[in-house]
Amino acid sequence: MALNKSLRKLVIDYIRKIAVDIRGFLLPAVYGLCGGLAAVAFQSALNITFSTLWQVPSQQMEHATFAFFSLFTIVVTSISASLILMFVSCAASGSGIPQVMVAYWRDWGFIPAKVVLAKFFAGVLSIGGGCSLGREGPTVHLAGALTSNIAGWFGVARQDRRPALLCGSAAGLAGAFNTPLSAIAFVLEQISLNDRGFLAQVLVASATATFVCHALLGENPAFAIPALSHISGIPYLLVIPTAGMAALVGAAFQNGTLAWRAKINRIQGFPFFLKAAVGALINWILGIAVFLAIAKIGVFGLGYGDLETMLVGGITGSQAMLLLVAKLAATIAIYAWGGVGGIFSPTLFFGAAVGLVFGDLGGFFLNLGPSDRIALTVAGMSACFGAVVRAPITSILIVFEMTHQFSLVPLLMIGTVASQAVSRSLCRTGFYNGVIEQDGVELDHYIESPSAASLQRRAISAPD
Repeated sequence: MALNKSLRKLVIDYIRKIAVDIRGFLLPAVYGLCGGLAAVAFQSALNITFSTLWQVPSQQMEHATFAFFSLFTIVVTSISASLILMFVSCAASGSGIPQVMVAYWRDWGFIPAKVVLAKFFAGVLSIGGGCSLGREGPTVHLAGALTSNIAGWFGVARQDRRPALLCGSAAGLAGAFNTPLSAIAFVLEQISLNDRGFLAQVLVASATATFVCHALLGENPAFAIPALSHISGIPYLLVIPTAGMAALVGAAFQNGTLAWRAKINRIQGFPFFLKAAVGALINWILGIAVFLAIAKIGVFGLGYGDLETMLVGGITGSQAMLLLVAKLAATIAIYAWGGVGGIFSPTLFFGAAVGLVFGDLGGFFLNLGPSDRIALTVAGMSACFGAVVRAPITSILIVFEMTHQFSLVPLLMIGTVASQAVSRSLCRTGFYNGVIEQDGVELDHYIESPSAASLQRRAISAPD
């Protein structure tokens, strides 16, 4: 009798263990599915909005008519996005990555459900309405907030939602860029600070989101560039100065944005719903000046149309320089004044413009082929992004996955080392940490040491 009871208890314990293991991988798959769907929906809504309000009118309207139409568009959409923040959730402002970092460490992975709605609609209006910001940070925030609340629906306590937040964040980035590996690297480098306790769950979520992205949007890379036939040794000589200049531009963006943002935050009595409109107006002045000069709208919205043109050699060095200066100033203004959007896309744009300028200048003195110029353009993208975000592994992987050009990896690695050296000498911390500090959150107070974090997750019976 006692033997039967012991056997029954052993079987029940084993079944419970299997159920826990299944739940441990089933929930991340659910998070990945929902995060991937959220990323696809956000991207599709944003693309439709931008196409309707900017791409089609810029091609069909007279320049003067488009100038007035675009002014009305960017101001009205910015005010509308601010009103959504006011009446739904102000926590949905900005990029979203700093909010995810704070939620992970301070709030144990919990983000209120209302952030999901506010981020989606305010982000679509702000970025789709023409503000020079990116969709990747908002997608991470949106997907992470969604999966944090889905975890609650499954009975996960608020203090246990870190895995759900990480899974959603990785799923959002994987779906936004079609880049599963860099999504995993990013949440490890930037959010969990290389704590790999939830790595297996993040892998499942990222893979699931990628399947969703492939099923709904296709398997094509984010940026289609010509196959690189041969990269000579010349780009390896130019990549260090190119990456160094891209990092300088990134540092200028970071320091300029944070300094201006600090001054704006001290302004008293200025209506909240009009703040983003001020940045939008500055954005419009710069963007319409570029449009009237060279008929390019890359200063508005994501700028991916002009970025793809850079990658295939359809923009000259002088045009790239003009776009760089205008988009840099516009992005600083709109982010500092409270626009809803991220910095992934703008920093990639800055870096590509720097790389193209170096490739164009190098062509006057050196025998640079088309593949060499594209290689420098792509290296600039990785260098500027990595310098601002302070995620070197992610910066290499994300550009490689966006282009599917393995031959670029050695060049990206060299450029990343150079850009990190320049960035760390000019900026005390990364952009996201600077925003968090500026908002008065002492994140270091909440961050556990790796040993403490790992001990919390170890079984009591685990050996020392």
